[in-house]
Amino acid sequence: MKNALSMYWRFCFLLISLLITAEVVSQNQPSEKKPETEELDEVLISNNTAQKSKKEESLNVETVNNSFIQRNLGGSLMQSLQKLPGVKTISIGSGGSKPLIRGLSFNQVIVVENGLKHEGQQWGADHGLEIDQYAVNRVEIIKGPSSFIYGSDAVGGAINIKPLPLPLQNTFGGSVDLIGKSNNAQFGSSINLFGRNKNWFFDSRVTTMDYGDYRVPTDVVHVYSYAVPLYKNHLRNTAGKELDFHLSTGYSGERFKSVFYFSNVHTKSGFFANAHGLEPRNVDLELHDKSSRDILMPYQQVNHLKVSNTTSFQLGNHAFETQIGFQNNFRREYSHYVNHGYMPPIYPEDMYAPQDLERQYDKDVWSFSAKDEFRIQNHQITVGSNVIFQQNEIGGWSFLIPSFTQFNAGLFAYDKIELNEKWFLNGAVRYDYGKIKMKSYYDWFQSPVSENNQTELEYLQRSQDLTKTFDSFTWSIGANYNPGKLSLKANLGSSFRMPIAKELASNGVNYHYFRFEKGNPNLDAERSYQLDLGVEWNQQNFSFQLTPFVNYFPNFIYLNPTSAHDIYYGAGNQVFEYEQSKVFRYGAEFQTRYYFLKSLSAEIGAEYLYSEQKSGSKKGYTIPFSPPPSVLFGLNYEPQISFLKEPYFSVDYRFTAQQNNIVPPEKKTAESHVFNVAFGSKIKTGKQDISLNIQIQNLFNTRYLNHTSFYRLIELPEAGRNIIVSMKIPFSISR
Repeated sequence: MKNALSMYWRFCFLLISLLITAEVVSQNQPSEKKPETEELDEVLISNNTAQKSKKEESLNVETVNNSFIQRNLGGSLMQSLQKLPGVKTISIGSGGSKPLIRGLSFNQVIVVENGLKHEGQQWGADHGLEIDQYAVNRVEIIKGPSSFIYGSDAVGGAINIKPLPLPLQNTFGGSVDLIGKSNNAQFGSSINLFGRNKNWFFDSRVTTMDYGDYRVPTDVVHVYSYAVPLYKNHLRNTAGKELDFHLSTGYSGERFKSVFYFSNVHTKSGFFANAHGLEPRNVDLELHDKSSRDILMPYQQVNHLKVSNTTSFQLGNHAFETQIGFQNNFRREYSHYVNHGYMPPIYPEDMYAPQDLERQYDKDVWSFSAKDEFRIQNHQITVGSNVIFQQNEIGGWSFLIPSFTQFNAGLFAYDKIELNEKWFLNGAVRYDYGKIKMKSYYDWFQSPVSENNQTELEYLQRSQDLTKTFDSFTWSIGANYNPGKLSLKANLGSSFRMPIAKELASNGVNYHYFRFEKGNPNLDAERSYQLDLGVEWNQQNFSFQLTPFVNYFPNFIYLNPTSAHDIYYGAGNQVFEYEQSKVFRYGAEFQTRYYFLKSLSAEIGAEYLYSEQKSGSKKGYTIPFSPPPSVLFGLNYEPQISFLKEPYFSVDYRFTAQQNNIVPPEKKTAESHVFNVAFGSKIKTGKQDISLNIQIQNLFNTRYLNHTSFYRLIELPEAGRNIIVSMKIPFSISR
């Protein structure tokens, strides 16, 4: 650690010295300035809105725009946001991931796209987020409980993907994005086309990606006790493809706006062949190693369709907004049929599911929401309601969760009080009602059952008809104080989460983790209470932000390993059961930036989280996927170069501490030191600017483990050195 830090700061000192010298020389050079006319774009407006919101809202919210995503482009949207303190991912290979905010994920963090809550199969660590990051313009990350805004599932926070800004009036244009990555030989493109007259508009995008097996800085990994050799460092069968389509169209007037959104995200990606199923040694290495781009079994195909309409209009002092939405998530997992337990050795010809279809989930979601925002003197009040109905059907020859239907409805009221220019108060209340109905399920094969010294063959029942209802009252109060350059905020709130079908009624083998998972129908709704604080200082050349929090769960839901082993399915897998316990958590994020010169700055971003179970069979342990402390040191240089626009060069070093605070079957994770480099610019070409961005991730090809990775349990290191080149070529024709 000391040697790495010493090397980093020596490098930074040398680079600062050289850059300061170059800056002084450039400032002393005579230059002929030409008058320029620039149009204020909508990103700048949204940035000002974000700063204003931070001063008035007591929740801790971070906002990033398309430029940030472009400079930090990863394999998925969440991987591109990992530079923010408190935000991590559970990565599934190089092309998929799900959000982790302050150590909470799955159904404890929600994602909202264009006002519509994203509903996929987010309960599984192997299920990525079906979002096209090229269709994202601005993202709000809410750290902390957000149930009073979004209802159930927002106990840990929210990722709010804001709608794209409308095209300017009387314009027609678009852009072409190109990307290439060295580690997994990825190539892709995204084409955008938009147009608008005075009131009618459209904005469309098509994105396609194709990538091969990604590489890791090792030639062997250990899948539990079995050593798996890797051919040319490739993680066999982790290739994938993606094809996305987006369209928004509608009408925008002075007091009325109605927008229709349509999107379809389709992905096909392989699972690491040696880490799926019951026997990791039964893999045809010769077949899998013939090509790094083919997608063989096991693999998954996911298609996510969304259709919605958002209509807003003003009537006197009231601003109304309604939204109607439909989405379908269709996910299939394919794997060779291998009989285990009492399954027949030969797959029946008359089975309802194809022989290679291991699992299938088909979820339909209908939603409606409405809200009214108005002012009464110094009160800005918002009242609203939402209704969601979802139906999830299952298929395939393997069972884990039953088919179910779920209904959620909520009412809320929010009041922001402006006492004066410095003081703001916030208060909110919400009531939610939820009902989930799970269907019975019987094995398609018979198993021997012994009773009274007699053995008979029976179709075992894996799930019973079960109906559960939940309701909850949540609240939030907060205050903001902004005396000049200093900003202070505090927020105290409660939140809740309905148990999902997996937690209530799962009863099968999870082939990704080599374990048997069993639900608990007696679970209560998960509740959380959290205090958030914020301190921020901003001046011309220096800024910092500190956001500590304290969190308490009286009944946190978690998957607990037991001493039992199943006898009917698999090879005696260990049984894991869902339980509830009291959990206490606290932590903080810290960010600071200092400008040595107008074009040269250094930044530090740090995060810390501690969690402990205060009751239950795992009392004294942490909770799963608790990220270790980490610090990101960054150096940024943005020189003035006549033929370039907004050029930049950055180098950062992330130190991640060891994680010894674990809960079995997790393993301790050693500390890591990773360097990244990025540079790019906008190149002036007439009226349009071409953006070019280059990243070198994991510069020194460091072998390290990520504690929150999907593949952490099998000692699989993170991807090796990766050079990412992306280019954005805009075009515009004004009428």
